[in-house]
Amino acid sequence: METYSHIVSFFQDGGPFLYVMAAVFVAGLAIAVERFLVLTRASASNRALWERITPCLKSGNFNEAMNIAGKSDAALGTVLAYGLARTKVTHRRDDIEKAMEESLLEIIPRLEKRTHYLSSMANLGMLIGLLGTVAGLIAAFGAIATANPAEKASLLAASISVAMNNTAAGLGVAISLLAAHMFLETKTTSLIDSLEVAALKFLNSMSERGQVTTSGQPGAAPAPAPATPPRTTPARGLA
Repeated sequence: METYSHIVSFFQDGGPFLYVMAAVFVAGLAIAVERFLVLTRASASNRALWERITPCLKSGNFNEAMNIAGKSDAALGTVLAYGLARTKVTHRRDDIEKAMEESLLEIIPRLEKRTHYLSSMANLGMLIGLLGTVAGLIAAFGAIATANPAEKASLLAASISVAMNNTAAGLGVAISLLAAHMFLETKTTSLIDSLEVAALKFLNSMSERGQVTTSGQPGAAPAPAPATPPRTTPARGLA
């Protein structure tokens, strides 16, 4: 109860800018929680899908792997489904790898969605806190300019308290949202790296079983060049 009273008095003494900073902090916190849940769910689903597909890849049952990947809504399922679908029209490793890279270009923006807002909100919260600080100092010097000498000290202390409350709140919002941004950026990067590693393992598994090759025709050797017949000089008749 005492903590609640302290928070209420902090907002009452801080002025209107504290309410704006509180709205920015709540919005940033909602984005951070939503992104954390999405990334955690994506990591878990990718891990579960890879555990199901790995036995199919080891046994060479790529049709079953395609069925499992196609029915899954995980990001890894989309990547592998692109690669497996491309094997129906080509067996070149480069073509299959490009198809999987194309799927990553579609997935990565969804994983990074709204995360960059946190850094912008952190800067916004700090700037609002600075604005509240300046407004508090302006009010402080304006109040003591026309106040009685006996009241100047108390008015100055109250106005400076308002300014410091805004400074502390702005720094708190900025630090919290920046920490959440760094954490989510690290989590997103780790998830993208795991997708790239899984795609590489998938390609290597198919290469080991002869499903993909670096050339257009697997096992085809270049045809030997035809031998050039020796040039002969026609014989001349006797005179």
